[in-house]
Amino acid sequence: ICIQKEIINAPDLLKEGQYVEIVIHADTENALSCELPQFVDMEITYCEPGVKGDTASSNALKKATVETGAIIMVPLFINQGDRIRIDTNENSYYERAK
Repeated sequence: ICIQKEIINAPDLLKEGQYVEIVIHADTENALSCELPQFVDMEITYCEPGVKGDTASSNALKKATVETGAIIMVPLFINQGDRIRIDTNENSYYERAK
């Protein structure tokens, strides 16, 4: 089955071999939607180091690139090589992955 990027709920977070839920039209056998799990774990491949004392508030964020190339805003304490859990509905950082 060939799936168009437009029907995937979070295409920038899709990894090869990842389990997804696909809805297929019974008559035409065309894919109607492709849903990733609510949370996916990804490794940070690049981010600037957080500078201690560089926060105006407790929820300061910085950009981080994950293994699929997607850019996610993460807390300053997250570093390159860390694994994080991402909410695919919001395309946002949820927590550190275990």
